[in-house]
Amino acid sequence: MPSIRAVALLDHCRKALSQQLYGMNNERSRKGCYGEFSPMLESTAKRDSRISGNENLPERSEELRQQPKSDLVLFVKPSPCNNSEHPLEFTYVFSYFVRPQGKFDPEDYALYVQPVASFNSVEQFWNTYCFLKRPADITEKVDFHMFKEGIKPVWEDDANRKGGKWILRLKKGLSSRIWENLILAMIGEQFLVGEEICGAVCSIRNQEDIVSLWNRTADNLATTNRIRDTLRRVLNLPPNTILEYKRHDDCLKDQSSYRHTNVDLPRR
Repeated sequence: MPSIRAVALLDHCRKALSQQLYGMNNERSRKGCYGEFSPMLESTAKRDSRISGNENLPERSEELRQQPKSDLVLFVKPSPCNNSEHPLEFTYVFSYFVRPQGKFDPEDYALYVQPVASFNSVEQFWNTYCFLKRPADITEKVDFHMFKEGIKPVWEDDANRKGGKWILRLKKGLSSRIWENLILAMIGEQFLVGEEICGAVCSIRNQEDIVSLWNRTADNLATTNRIRDTLRRVLNLPPNTILEYKRHDDCLKDQSSYRHTNVDLPRR
């Protein structure tokens, strides 16, 4: 589990970044200037980091700034944590999926997942995250992923096959803040369920955005309910917010992530 100091640093950096991302007087920083070669990465035009303290990781910043436009994406591996960094409990990987044109078989999903970068410290997270687009700024259909290293963001992965996911449907424009709070809660080990959490997905769609949190064991009702309750707390969801759950074996049966879900009605 990350130290109390590391969790405090995560929160401090989140507040500092959010002030720039969502501040009313910083329209240019909030909207950003994005490149064409990847739906997840910001362009080299945004060269200045949104937070202080990234001078500890200049090589990572330079790798992300100089993504070649001829390639879709360059995967950036994590560097070993130095003494000044705050290590995380797990290494995580950012990736994304864009549905190919033409006929598409959901079983081929993994073939089109593009990894972007991995990280294993608080500092590496922020030095990667500040170069990624925010979900609310995306207009095309894209899935963003953040999963533990070694776990693919697909139903049939060994870590996911017997699990499922909590699903939250959002009105357009709300996904950036929810996504940020969710992944911060994950890397800050706020769910307190050991290795049960696999990863998270933010799906950008035409009429709504959908955020989901994946766990290993759908049959463990106590654990899935604890994840649900923590999810409501860390996302500061209104009491009447509806969450849904779907097992991944059901996803494999109907080849769908978000149809035929089990609705978890809010308690009165």
